[in-house]
Amino acid sequence: MSKMITRDGMSVTPMANPQGLSALRGKGKAIYTGDAALDSGMAFLLGELEKQDPKIREPLSAVTWPRDIVSKTGGGWVEFTSMMNVGYASVGGNANGIIGGQTNAIPVMQADLGKDMFKVFTFAHVLKVPFIDQAKLQQIGRSLPELLEQGIQLNYQKALDQNVYTGYKELGTEGIVNHSQITATSAAATGSSSSTLWKNKTADQILDDINQAITDTWIAAEYDLSGMPNHILIPPEQYALLVSRKVSEAGNVSLLTYLLENNIAKNQGIEISIQPCRWCIGAGTSGKDRMVVYVNEERMLYFDITVPLARVITQPSVTDMAYLTAYAGQHGEVKFAYYETARYVDGI
Repeated sequence: MSKMITRDGMSVTPMANPQGLSALRGKGKAIYTGDAALDSGMAFLLGELEKQDPKIREPLSAVTWPRDIVSKTGGGWVEFTSMMNVGYASVGGNANGIIGGQTNAIPVMQADLGKDMFKVFTFAHVLKVPFIDQAKLQQIGRSLPELLEQGIQLNYQKALDQNVYTGYKELGTEGIVNHSQITATSAAATGSSSSTLWKNKTADQILDDINQAITDTWIAAEYDLSGMPNHILIPPEQYALLVSRKVSEAGNVSLLTYLLENNIAKNQGIEISIQPCRWCIGAGTSGKDRMVVYVNEERMLYFDITVPLARVITQPSVTDMAYLTAYAGQHGEVKFAYYETARYVDGI
């Protein structure tokens, strides 16, 4: 075996390399490293070269209740909320309260007071932050409490969404799109082949469906303009139809714009809003798609958030090596002050 002369003049006989070591030259000496060391070094290098996106993707979810109803905040921890109603009647005299030579009987006004009761629900969640997991995430700039709190907030908003639109079936409540006290009718069968579906109707036939629903509600409200609907909810598929279809081949106006500008409410000085709502899908009789027309203002429709969601208790748990935080809030069911101001149209 030949000898190797080093830089300092010493002679060295090369050794056999049974372990597959790779030689690196140092100052006058040969340094050997293993393949495993090179592999771990490459892994470290790749980790250092990684570009990490700091944004964490949350689940896709739509919450639309703030658009479609008024919420009233305040009231504290309660079990029910109430709404006062009054009806008037006069006794004696004639119907118009007129006195004169033929009669001097003066009618007496009476007021009939009543109260409606509504349920209130308590929403509660516990946020549990294990100490070890939090310490690990802090090393990479993440906050476990923040992530978990965002999840609680999302769940809370989805609970409010269901409460507003359909209520909680297991708790016996109803919402905007399925209230048993609201009159439901079927869309006119004026489309092609006597269809009620909007996709089979012309622009004027769809406008007739909307105008009929608005007019029926107006009549039921004793022609009080404050009872004329200003808000319409329809399924997303029908909304897309209104946006994409032109009024005519020669025109450049969408069907949605045509409806917003030519309905009876617009004629009476009331601006209406037509919005897509996934809760309208299959909400009608026999699972048909439903259109909901109503007055979207506090006097006619609202719900209570008696206690906004907040942290109420935080304590450490030694046995779990974690911090536990309780979140709680209260909200009530949907309140229609006047059932006459809303109407359902099924089969659109």
